[in-house]
Amino acid sequence: MADLEDEVLARIERQRKLRPRWRDDRITMTHGAGGKATHTLVAGLFEPAFSNQALAQLTDAAFLDIDGARMAMTTDAFVVKPLRFPGGSIGELAVNGTVNDLSVSGARPVALSAAFIIEEGLDGDVLRAEVDAMAEAASRADVSIVTGDTKVVERGKADGMYIVTAGMGLRVHQEPLSGASIMPGDRILCSGPIGDHGTAIMLARGELELDADVQSDTAPLWPLARALMAAVGSSLRVMRDPTRGGVATVLNELASDANVGVVLDEAAVPVRPPVKGACEILGIDPMYVANEGRLLAVVAPEAAAHALEAMRNVPGGDGAALVGEVAAQPAGMVLVRTGFGGTRIMDMLIGDPLPRIC
Repeated sequence: MADLEDEVLARIERQRKLRPRWRDDRITMTHGAGGKATHTLVAGLFEPAFSNQALAQLTDAAFLDIDGARMAMTTDAFVVKPLRFPGGSIGELAVNGTVNDLSVSGARPVALSAAFIIEEGLDGDVLRAEVDAMAEAASRADVSIVTGDTKVVERGKADGMYIVTAGMGLRVHQEPLSGASIMPGDRILCSGPIGDHGTAIMLARGELELDADVQSDTAPLWPLARALMAAVGSSLRVMRDPTRGGVATVLNELASDANVGVVLDEAAVPVRPPVKGACEILGIDPMYVANEGRLLAVVAPEAAAHALEAMRNVPGGDGAALVGEVAAQPAGMVLVRTGFGGTRIMDMLIGDPLPRIC
């Protein structure tokens, strides 16, 4: 039995090492879910077409050295439906999402751009509310919105509005944080309960007859990232914010980047009871549900306790937990230790159970 299991794992590993090839005839919603289809689209079409050194890193932000300035740059688009949801709105999300991609890359967010694609007929008060939400979020994150653009499209073409952002930051961490630096024995930390954002969106759409007080976790991650970098320095391997595709997709990407195994302790991953209940009703694993204010970090084993203490001393990090570790095998895969004492493979997201969540 053990030989058969090893053979299956080896076959999966060989398949994963093949370079993705773009063959799809049509775009579907799964291409925007952050999982396998998105990975194939990016690595099989966009990356070869736009090939350059900065893009090849395929991290949350590109690392740029410009006349001695160590910069980071990122971009994002927000198409969330509905525009307002418990705990946040599209405007706040647009700022926090961009700030967070810079933060987990080890860069202090400095400036953002914002482009608005507005649907004809949108209530002016709705637009004003989102502009105010962006201004307040930018103030909390200590960034400036320095440039932008506005386009208006025909009625029925944009679900009210879409927002596209870009962000620039100054790199604080000495070396680029990369999944390739992960080593067996490293520890995996999560800054708090997962799945809140995706579940809040789902409930706001009225898709479940469930009376649950679930708020989006949308928040700027720079205070957490800064505390981690100050506490453990070079012992910090990588940080990621598990948005589309959730924790499962991020861990699969890291395992693939470093060609290591990831072993996750299911019981140690914090999930709020209402989130767990909603996911059980829908048959969705919370590991695949999006977050917008949570941070995953991989640190050297000797730094794990210091890293946890640092996160727990920052607002929003009081629920930080040690959730797993890095192993040499099975290379490129994520295993979950279940509450029943067994293990299961946790693959990258394939479908799109909760579209339009960010």
